[in-house]
Amino acid sequence: MNEKLHEIKKMLQEDGYKLTPQREATVRILLEKDKEHLSAEDIYMLVKDKAPDIGLATVYRTLELLSELRIVHKLNFGDGVARYEITSDDEGHHHHHIVCLECGKLEEFEDDLLEEIEKRIESTKNFQIVDHRLSFFGYCKDCKDKPKSERPKMKIE
Repeated sequence: MNEKLHEIKKMLQEDGYKLTPQREATVRILLEKDKEHLSAEDIYMLVKDKAPDIGLATVYRTLELLSELRIVHKLNFGDGVARYEITSDDEGHHHHHIVCLECGKLEEFEDDLLEEIEKRIESTKNFQIVDHRLSFFGYCKDCKDKPKSERPKMKIE
């Protein structure tokens, strides 16, 4: 974790920013919870334990800055809540997500099956792809067998 934190500090400095104690506390939470998809409010509640003087607005500003600098990915799964995760070390590509429309469970999958499509787009459209995002929406193993009448009509934005 310290190596990744040092890397992030360097990235901030290259763009003229400092790794303030508030930013460091936020980044540490994201690194510690790297398999979770935390909202700004989730992060705030966890950061508050480490830095009691931090405010929710500071966490939001920090997340927006980190997102602009591509240190974190800001994710939207159609439920109106932005979630955040540290950008992976893989240049340009990262994992994808499956989202349960009933319980909201979120899972990651690593298979990147889009390489051929990317190559085709790049060659036919003369477009350099640097990243992509893919999410699948449906029902998890716990929710898929419930009768359709019991399933909420979750709207995907």
